[in-house]
Amino acid sequence: MMKITDRHCRYFLRMLAPDVRLYTEMLTAQAVLRGDRVRLLRFDAAEHPLAVQLAGRNPGELAEAARVAEDMGYDEVNLNVGCPSGRVRDGGFGVCLMLEPEVVARCVAAVRHRVQVPVTVKIRTGIDEHDSFDFLARFVDMVAAAGCDMFVVHARKALSRGLSPRENLKVPALRYDLVYRLKASYPHLQIVLNGGVRTIKEIAAHLGHVDGVMLGRKAAEEPYFLTEIQRTFYSRPGRAGPPERGEVVAEMVDYARREMAKGTRLGHITRPMLGLFHGVPGARDWRRYVSLYASRQVARPEVLLDSLACLRGGGRSQAEQA
Repeated sequence: MMKITDRHCRYFLRMLAPDVRLYTEMLTAQAVLRGDRVRLLRFDAAEHPLAVQLAGRNPGELAEAARVAEDMGYDEVNLNVGCPSGRVRDGGFGVCLMLEPEVVARCVAAVRHRVQVPVTVKIRTGIDEHDSFDFLARFVDMVAAAGCDMFVVHARKALSRGLSPRENLKVPALRYDLVYRLKASYPHLQIVLNGGVRTIKEIAAHLGHVDGVMLGRKAAEEPYFLTEIQRTFYSRPGRAGPPERGEVVAEMVDYARREMAKGTRLGHITRPMLGLFHGVPGARDWRRYVSLYASRQVARPEVLLDSLACLRGGGRSQAEQA
């Protein structure tokens, strides 16, 4: 997610769920090739398994950007053909490429030729009036033939005009039935469902029809929910359970010390943590305190430890009360 799943966010989320696959923010191929690729693509080894999400419409540029990402150690290259933002649309890529499956197919083929890691594609169920299952199936047919065997499908079509990207996350209505039908029609492909999933019960229900579920806003707004996912779907006998929230804060203090020694501002590190105590008494005070004090130029990592004093009421672990 743009301006959310940066490397600090991913490091934080990885502590909560060691086995889920994390995705970078969407990066254009041109930015990777012409910009500061080290700054854009660097990550901590703890973030694996990790996919880089690239956008563009030039097969050669995407292939070269994918090669750079693979060389830096990414586990998957995901091509974004679902973003509805105006900037992306004006560049002729993102969701508008669903109207040009032959271009996407050429991009996939070019990337597959340059890298050994899996190449996947993120799409919508359609765009504007092009929202039938036949339209979706024709797109998948052509792109799968080029070498893509995994599609992440946001289960609502995009409206290319009149809505902001945020509004395009809420309307039109979700069409899980189209994603289910896609998996039933293409059992040899991996189909991952995305959009509107909020509970463990919903995840389990979707997994009865598709191969995987991708979370976006839920993970950003209530990150500790990922520990429920880890506990429910990835627990193994003898393996330690997810960390308590206070333990996560302590680890992030150590991470902040390392990062700030390299020049990173504390506010950049704490931004994804604001929802950590969602549903816990004092969560609002926690968010206010961290937002206020971590943003100061002279802020130190210990701000996070001090912020724990804002939490009130029961239900806290010893680590959280320390």
